[in-house]
Amino acid sequence: MTFDQLLTFLWVARLGGMRRAAEQMNLSQPAISARLSALEDSLRVKLFERTPRGVALTRAGELLRTYAEQMLFVREEILSRVANPAGIDRPFRIGCSETIAQSWLPDFLQRFSDRYPGVTLELTIDISLNLREGLMSHQFDLSFLMGPVSDYQVKNVALPKFPLRWYRKTGAQSDLRRVPVISYSRQTRPYRELSSELSRRYGPGVRVYSSASLSTSLKMIAAGTGVGPFPEALARELVAAGEIEEFDPGWAMPALDFTASYLAEPRDFLAEEAADLAAQTGHEWAERMAILE
Repeated sequence: MTFDQLLTFLWVARLGGMRRAAEQMNLSQPAISARLSALEDSLRVKLFERTPRGVALTRAGELLRTYAEQMLFVREEILSRVANPAGIDRPFRIGCSETIAQSWLPDFLQRFSDRYPGVTLELTIDISLNLREGLMSHQFDLSFLMGPVSDYQVKNVALPKFPLRWYRKTGAQSDLRRVPVISYSRQTRPYRELSSELSRRYGPGVRVYSSASLSTSLKMIAAGTGVGPFPEALARELVAAGEIEEFDPGWAMPALDFTASYLAEPRDFLAEEAADLAAQTGHEWAERMAILE
């Protein structure tokens, strides 16, 4: 019996099948099957039974899972408290919202890389809906998203908020009944909240343009295509250049809440420490930008 066999056993038990465990561990399905067979041979018990939906634990498997979880917890404690961070060698997958990617993410990545030089980062930029799904399906070890994620399995660490301000092309019209309003992607909370508020205030005729790219949205505003509420910190460069300006339509959108979210089980000390480092980095960046509310 080896630790790799126990870890493979745990992932199959958690995910309910060898294919998903193989994807999670970046192994082939035959390799997963071979490890499980070797573990069952060494213990001389059957650990899984096949079901229409995949595999299910036997009574012996349920008992082994309890001990294996304890062993994994101890390993994470050792890595967290004893191991030299420079010696940790593993991939680490981060999903990130574009709002954060265009603000303090580069600072975080530099700090993380300095602390864990042996860790290989895999970064995905996407909307929060997909980041949440990727986190829950174990595609990401850590997600920076509009949170929190309401699930008992998930630990959410608060990140700095992003206040929103209304912007228009410098000197342009800003009557929201006539001018298109530019927002985040349709599948995001800011889009839904903005559309609902516009409809409530002005009726159903307001045109709302959606874009998955913040930089493109701000350039659309600078070109006079429309107006919209966007993070103050990300609009400053265009404001300073005189291309766009802030205006007050008489009401404001709420600030965007973000969290660094990760699965609390199975425990992953690297996700825990990366989330804390992200919070520290984000708040220091917010203080420098003077945007903390």
